[in-house]
Amino acid sequence: MTGDAIRIEGLRKTYAGGKQALKGVDLTVPTGSIFGLLGPNGAGKSTLINILAGLVVKSAGKVTIWGWDQDRNPRQSRAAIGIMPQELNLDPFFTPRQALEVQAGLYGVPKRLRRSDEILGMVGLSDKAEAYARTLSGGMRRRLLLGKALVHAPHILVLDEPTAGVDIELRQMLWANVRKLNRERGMTIILTTHYLEEAEEMCDEIAIIDQGAVVARDSTRNLLGQLDAKTMVIQPESPPDILPQAPGISAERREGGLIALSYHASQTAAEEVLELVRGAGIRIRDVRTEQADLEDVFLELTRSTPAA
Repeated sequence: MTGDAIRIEGLRKTYAGGKQALKGVDLTVPTGSIFGLLGPNGAGKSTLINILAGLVVKSAGKVTIWGWDQDRNPRQSRAAIGIMPQELNLDPFFTPRQALEVQAGLYGVPKRLRRSDEILGMVGLSDKAEAYARTLSGGMRRRLLLGKALVHAPHILVLDEPTAGVDIELRQMLWANVRKLNRERGMTIILTTHYLEEAEEMCDEIAIIDQGAVVARDSTRNLLGQLDAKTMVIQPESPPDILPQAPGISAERREGGLIALSYHASQTAAEEVLELVRGAGIRIRDVRTEQADLEDVFLELTRSTPAA
């Protein structure tokens, strides 16, 4: 499929009591991308995902999943998407193999087309195939949730906070599998995460949602480019008595005798910063620059969102 794997138009959700979780969200997710959906707690991410999964009924708007209108073709649209939820909702008396078989049955996957053992191998649970789910560690249960999301070979995989509270080994295993699914099968991945460095490393494009509205949506590179704040960190031969000062450049001391000079690249050239340092009689032993990361962008955009 070419074009958009998911298209959302004017999506609204108002809960009983009048709380507006989504306020006219417009969003598209390109086919074959790894797409990040970020936002603070209570921003509306979970509501949006639950609407995609068919677990929450929207108040207004249109949702198209893999070309299927969710209202007109609910069965087809739901079959096109797999959800790995944040909550560990597993039957404690099922083994991992049984859990995958039951899930495949719910999606109408014929027995001859089921890939339970293949999926167990992919998520690293082959040796636990016959163990009861209640005996699995928290990390193993998260692996099983991923396996359940894949039983019907969906075109789109949604990962809701998949690495929250897991160890580094599991996180690396998970992302290796996600990259493989995206690269080898062309699967579209939608990721929500609180780990901004994870989104920065994994995602091709990112949407930031706050107070029920999308406040930014662009490629990861372009979002990072929205903030042109830079910091030049100088290691002087000897600490100066007075820090250099100039309009548009702020200086502060750091541990180890370092001097950090912050400026905006659109207004001040790096050479001007170096000239300021030299003009203050500071001899430079070493120098490096720091640029804004996704956390800076996230905080800047969510901080500036007007309250509803």
